[in-house]
Amino acid sequence: MKKQKKSTKKRNFFKENYSKCFSYFNEFKNHFLFSLAIFCFFFIVGFAYPEFFRSEIISFIKELEVLIEGKSALELTNFIFFNNLKASAIAMVLGIAFGIVPFFVAVSNGYLLGFVSHEAVAAEGLWTMMRLFPHGIFELPAVLFSIALGMKLGTSFFNIKTLKKLKYNFKESIRFFIFIIFPLLLVAAIIEGILIASGI
Repeated sequence: MKKQKKSTKKRNFFKENYSKCFSYFNEFKNHFLFSLAIFCFFFIVGFAYPEFFRSEIISFIKELEVLIEGKSALELTNFIFFNNLKASAIAMVLGIAFGIVPFFVAVSNGYLLGFVSHEAVAAEGLWTMMRLFPHGIFELPAVLFSIALGMKLGTSFFNIKTLKKLKYNFKESIRFFIFIIFPLLLVAAIIEGILIASGI
């Protein structure tokens, strides 16, 4: 009987939290769509005009390659997961400053991915884009959710009841981060770690 009660309580816990997450998404979906539009626009810019910041980006990629060189699939997964987790948390939390930081995260990430995609296609052909798909379908939504949540937090300051609205948005953002973004980033990191370690 006790086990049954614990099991029911556990199911209700997850059901309640995921229900609140999906409900909150309806409140910030416009921010999500705006984040997606910004990301896609700068992805196209990065793909079509990869000459901007070329030396800086190549230097950054080389530094990243040195950091992951020789790591096992588990070490890669750990490295990728915590890097993405930190970046996503920063994009969300620092959005409190009127949404400026997440906006630039959307711009920089969009351009960077566009640049990398251009270089990969130029070197190995269009099929290389498929290598981004397995982990990208989890990682990209997680990043965009973080950006959108940051922008939502930033817009709280334009509400008449600022403090109350800010506290509500922050609480729901943390919930969404834990129950939606965290698992998406974890799955993405596992897939990407295995693919890199396998040389795919």
